[in-house]
Amino acid sequence: MIALSEKQVQFIHDDLLRNGIDMEELRLSLVDHICCVMEEEMTEDDQFDEFYTRIIPRFYRRNLEEIQEETKLVLTFKNYYAMKNVMIRSAAFTAICFSTGALFKLMHWPGAAFLILSSILVFSFLFLPILFLFKTREVNLRSQKSIIGVATVFGFLFSMSTLFKLMHWPYANILWLSCLGILLFVFLPLFFFTGIRNAETKVNTIISSILILVAGGMLFALTALRNSKWSDETQSLSNERVLATVSFAEQLNTSKGAKGNSETKNKCEALSIQIDALKKKLIQSLPKEHRNLSETEICRIYGSDLNQSDKVLFTNAQQPKRALIEIKDGLNEIASLLKKQNLDVLELFNTADAFPLDDKNSELMSWENLNFSNTSFSLVLQNLNMIKLQIQLVELSVEKDNRQRTAAL
Repeated sequence: MIALSEKQVQFIHDDLLRNGIDMEELRLSLVDHICCVMEEEMTEDDQFDEFYTRIIPRFYRRNLEEIQEETKLVLTFKNYYAMKNVMIRSAAFTAICFSTGALFKLMHWPGAAFLILSSILVFSFLFLPILFLFKTREVNLRSQKSIIGVATVFGFLFSMSTLFKLMHWPYANILWLSCLGILLFVFLPLFFFTGIRNAETKVNTIISSILILVAGGMLFALTALRNSKWSDETQSLSNERVLATVSFAEQLNTSKGAKGNSETKNKCEALSIQIDALKKKLIQSLPKEHRNLSETEICRIYGSDLNQSDKVLFTNAQQPKRALIEIKDGLNEIASLLKKQNLDVLELFNTADAFPLDDKNSELMSWENLNFSNTSFSLVLQNLNMIKLQIQLVELSVEKDNRQRTAAL
């Protein structure tokens, strides 16, 4: 065992000070630790300077100053390692839950909304703040801290806009456009002009900036296409035409005043009342401020919503509720009555179970699920209006048939 001289100990002390260890207690502790290691391992044949150069890298990964930075973090945040562990666990939780939730949503399995909501909330309110805290402690320049701050804000807005879009909440597009604006007009210029000044990071900065610009431009191009809004507008206009046809058919039926076959007519009138009651129930499930709007305006707001109608028409197990089953039963009763009158209504009232997309390898689905499950709100209203239109046409057809028979007699 070799004993170090006071001069050698002073050299170690001064070298630590030159390398950024300016906390006296930490510096003295490191001097004591390094001296113990050197006295334990150094032999008489070893040169002090060479042996010290070989020993000192054991105490750091990049440089000695990082020891002091980690010490400050530990002193500042008593739960530093617990927070780091929480950050890692929250990142893993977010990745697993979001990928699983996306799969569940794609397959229309229950629990998808809960998984996606949980992952986004954990990512936004737990992972991102802790990551921001750690990353800002690793840099000293204000410009680098600003870049990290802007990136954190972008990540938060991106996750919130995704959540609002998936849940069909209002202001999703505003959040999405704000997110893209921050990426392209705040983060990108700040990142580019900060990194290009450093010769070591100049090339990487240019390449990364180009990639960010291309990715942001693609996202903006997809946003500007507005496919969903155009589709909603087309559906709402189609529903408006159906409503106009229903109104016209009702006027024809009322103006002629014919009784027709009383049993068939009564069934049609009763079923029309049931359809109107179900439509009213669907509209009453909306927020109060939208309940008094016209169907066309409602379709423009909730046109692409796939969940709103399911809450009213189906149970949590995706089984049709009684109101929808009664409409199917009513259609079958009317079809049975018309069949006795030798009227062909097979295509008009086809309520048989069928294979989705005519894929006979898939599971047979009921009429209720095929026409109303996982269907946009506007299309549900359109289907109900179409059924009502068909009923009105049946009444006119029955009346015409009865008139012809009366004329023949």
